[in-house]
Amino acid sequence: MLNRATEGSRPEMKTPSLPVTLAVRFLRRHRIDFIPHFYPYQNRGGAMQAAEALGLPPESVVKTLVFDASGETVLVLMHGDREISTRQLARAMGVKRVAPCDVAAAERKTGYRVGGISPFGTREALAVWSESSIFKLERIFINGGKRGFLVEIQPKVLMDVLGAHPVEAAAAGPKQESCT
Repeated sequence: MLNRATEGSRPEMKTPSLPVTLAVRFLRRHRIDFIPHFYPYQNRGGAMQAAEALGLPPESVVKTLVFDASGETVLVLMHGDREISTRQLARAMGVKRVAPCDVAAAERKTGYRVGGISPFGTREALAVWSESSIFKLERIFINGGKRGFLVEIQPKVLMDVLGAHPVEAAAAGPKQESCT
């Protein structure tokens, strides 16, 4: 039955329901306030595509990258419009070599698909390193554990809950990193 008030009008787009990802469960369990944001995911679109789709400054969209740091898998958080200097990162971490891990290892260690990797609720406990300037932002938008889904949070959550280590490893962007 049609409602006469809306008859002939265009139906409103339905907001997707909140996915119950490992990240969402983690945020709820730790009582972290977040605002969900959805966007149309595109393969290889990365943080820059998400920022554009949501009308956000690219530096506020934080990508989660998975790296091998001399045999240890770590997460590195970086502004969407920057890439990582592996040389600077290795020096800051006190390791000899840092390189992006392969897709299979990233998915196995985190429990997320590439393009939907979140630092929250990973399958294995992983050390988190974050570009220090991220902590100067008022709010950040970071993957919520599913492609096309970001959560808006305060950056201090990264330190308070994940124990993120600040690091200065940003290089000019916007070249896409692997294992995002």
